[in-house]
Amino acid sequence: MQLKQLAQKFKETLVAIYQEDEAKALFLVTLNYFLNFSRADYLLKKEVVLLPDQLTKFEDVLNELKTGKPIQYILGEAHFYGLTFKVNSSVLIPRPETEELVEWILNGVTSYELQVVRHNPLTHNPQPITILDIGTGSGCIAISLKKNLPNTKVYALDITEDTLETAKQNAVLNNVDIDFIKDDILTSQYETHQAEYAVIVSNPPYIKEDEKPAMHPNVLVNEPHRALFVSNENPLIFYEAIANFALKNLSQKGLLFFEINEFLGQQTVDLLSHKGFKNIELRKDMQGKDRMIKANPPTP
Repeated sequence: MQLKQLAQKFKETLVAIYQEDEAKALFLVTLNYFLNFSRADYLLKKEVVLLPDQLTKFEDVLNELKTGKPIQYILGEAHFYGLTFKVNSSVLIPRPETEELVEWILNGVTSYELQVVRHNPLTHNPQPITILDIGTGSGCIAISLKKNLPNTKVYALDITEDTLETAKQNAVLNNVDIDFIKDDILTSQYETHQAEYAVIVSNPPYIKEDEKPAMHPNVLVNEPHRALFVSNENPLIFYEAIANFALKNLSQKGLLFFEINEFLGQQTVDLLSHKGFKNIELRKDMQGKDRMIKANPPTP
């Protein structure tokens, strides 16, 4: 079978689940994974005939895609902020909007460093900036930050051992040193984490149960619900807990970052405001959705 024929087969097989451009993208991702062909390579080599064992690999992927299983889980990897991450059913697939959050944090850390130096210009050997990622999942936020800020000290917290094991593998894969913490932020005894963090970031569960019907079935069936959903009655439960943690563990000039539910932007801002946080900024993602928040801790 020629590559162009295989591409057509992907499109025809997946038309019931995905739009045509999505089916084409899935084929190109699979092509790159197995043959290291780029889109340009494909356009130049459409007539190439696959060997039987190569064709079998593509057809195995296609059979799994037919069930609605995400391509990232089928191939076992996802790409985020220029890095590759192992993913499986214990972690969420990293999203593009979270890359925007990482970019905002990177800019924020630069601003934080300038403030610290301006506040104490005689500091010749300042302590490394400390960052805590709460609910790290695959580790995509923590690892991307450490990769781009090698002089920082990065901690990553999650509740389950299988999730942390995947994140640890990703730290090794991307050659960064992260301190991992197994804890439940909802019941955390705050005194167990004594570091004064310059940055606390979290992309916690924030999708309300009543939003499930609007979600793509392949997310509902395949991705870990513990990392996605919160009750309709208390949808900001994690933001409340993390804000309380930040009040005790964020440095005076530190920064708190959240990824948020697009429908709960103002409620999240109000929650932080009521706790005394200042300079609260609600930011939209590239799709125009309220998706991120940045805040400073209250003035002592």
